[in-house]
Amino acid sequence: MPKLTVKQNKKQAQNAPDARAFGPLFNKDLGQHILKNPLVAQGIVDKANLVGSDTVLEVGPGTGNLTVRILAQAKKVVAVEMDPRLAAELQKRVHGTDDQRRLHIMIGDFMKVELPYFDVCISNTPYQISSPLVFKLLEHRPMFRCAILMFQREFALRLIAKPGDELYCRLSVNVQLYAKVDHVMKVGKNNFRPPPQVESSVVRLEPKNPPPPVDPKEFDGLLRIVFTRKHKIMSANFKQTGILQMLEQNYRTYCSSNDLMMEDGFDIKSTILGILESVGMADRRAAKCDLDDFLKLLLAFNHANIHFS
Repeated sequence: MPKLTVKQNKKQAQNAPDARAFGPLFNKDLGQHILKNPLVAQGIVDKANLVGSDTVLEVGPGTGNLTVRILAQAKKVVAVEMDPRLAAELQKRVHGTDDQRRLHIMIGDFMKVELPYFDVCISNTPYQISSPLVFKLLEHRPMFRCAILMFQREFALRLIAKPGDELYCRLSVNVQLYAKVDHVMKVGKNNFRPPPQVESSVVRLEPKNPPPPVDPKEFDGLLRIVFTRKHKIMSANFKQTGILQMLEQNYRTYCSSNDLMMEDGFDIKSTILGILESVGMADRRAAKCDLDDFLKLLLAFNHANIHFS
């Protein structure tokens, strides 16, 4: 029997049934890494504590390894898949089964589709939409019960980071304002096909209900300033010329919009430093401050008619 060349071997492998079924379907540009370990998949679904009446939103179902396990425990699954080829594979997987009528597939970009009602979200998240996905979920109304989300390990650790942790950042505080976040499990790269370049982690996110009455843009505007250099003292961050100019403009705009007279000799720098001193934050560092510290600081600024958005 004649030996095949390397090129012929490669072509034969590409034409093999398994390769046709799995290889070409995965698009790394879309962050497609299919979870292949059944034990991990079942573990993720179990962490959601589903009940028989739940409607579950699944983001990025791929070929359905999580989907079929969710359908075994929930009333209905709404799966949002960007790749029509993977959506077709998923549809084929449940065709002719009892699960078919309980699975609704939405083909499109998760960040652009209008989300329906759901009780729980489960996602093997495409890593490039990690942050936008979290905030889109937190803004969704009516509020859901919980979300079980797979992320790149470092991103997941930022979500759960506490004051003093190396990865504690603006993202940590913004998310923890609106939700309780817990680390659920680590997932090694070899549990995926094709394997990603980084390790993954699963987190459980529970929205605070009711949500705190805080303007998210105002809060994030403050965090942008204090986390620019999170290890510097607060007063140093606020002394930057660009920051002072922006806050003075915001102050003037607010006074004008609300028919308020500006004080004679108003000085934005001394006003800001005075506010920081009044709440004991002038010498504090963002890296060591908790959520209550930032809320207290925002309230003090807003009471002085200084805004961040």
